[in-house]
Amino acid sequence: MTENIYDITIIGAGPSGLFAGFYAGMRKNKVQILDSLETAGGQLTALYPEKTIHDVPGYFAVKAEDLVADLVKQTAQFGVPIRLSEKVVDITKQADTGFYEVKTSKTSYVTKAVVIATGNGSFAPKMLKTDEPSVFDEAKLRYNVAEKDQFNGKHIAIAGGGDSAIDMALMLEHVGASVSLIHRRNEFRAHESSVDKLHASKVDVLTPMTIRNISDHKDGLMLTLSNDHQLEVDTIIVQHGFLSNNKDIRAWSVNLKMNRQHFLVDKHYQTSSDNIYAIGDTASYEGKLGLIVEGFKEGPHAVNQIMEKIQSGQLKHAHSTSMF
Repeated sequence: MTENIYDITIIGAGPSGLFAGFYAGMRKNKVQILDSLETAGGQLTALYPEKTIHDVPGYFAVKAEDLVADLVKQTAQFGVPIRLSEKVVDITKQADTGFYEVKTSKTSYVTKAVVIATGNGSFAPKMLKTDEPSVFDEAKLRYNVAEKDQFNGKHIAIAGGGDSAIDMALMLEHVGASVSLIHRRNEFRAHESSVDKLHASKVDVLTPMTIRNISDHKDGLMLTLSNDHQLEVDTIIVQHGFLSNNKDIRAWSVNLKMNRQHFLVDKHYQTSSDNIYAIGDTASYEGKLGLIVEGFKEGPHAVNQIMEKIQSGQLKHAHSTSMF
């Protein structure tokens, strides 16, 4: 029956989970990746496929969907299965072996160790709230951009004041006829360099303002702002972040200690249960940075810790140059 037992099961096919799967496959583990979404990439694919990422080592700038495609290709070279549309509904520990049974919406698996890379859990964008009740064609309101070329020659408003809103504005600056960024404060919750680029761009920065009302106007929308300024646009893109929860994960039989939406981990990224690790945005520890590169570091470290345990500490760390 050992051929049916996985060494490592990774839950989550976002960047951290994919890279952990690659590394585990390179180290010749029997590993699989599970994800409840229809496509790999997590939030990058679901929310920001066109977003340009600037803080991944080795890339001057890379589009989110291209980074995901490269990670999938990197993982696939070792035959690591990525099982999509397969939600993990429970994890139980077997009393006799100490292994874990991972029950999904389709079947169940036995695995020696689990790596949780679920990001912030299930997520949905924060809905736009106008100061006054508004009735308009909501097909012209969007929360993500799957293909930026659809905005060629359009007049675009973007609502938000974080990195995603500014990145969206800078990305569409060269596509749309005009781009306006509306934020309720003068200060932005974004990297300083991004704010500098914003102010040096052609984006019309409207602060401190809120959207009082939205109404249909000709073939587009009329936005009435808090200072009674009116803005005629073809579409509005809301980038107020997203709401997330781990209520499904909290229902698992294994009782993992959490800090709000995140798993508490030790210095080796192990949770409160032996041989269950958490990496990426779902892991919580002192000094944690919310960067993709942080998850890229955590995955291999967790895999090495698992291997030292399940192979009786005989295995040394390995570099790719010694494996290819």
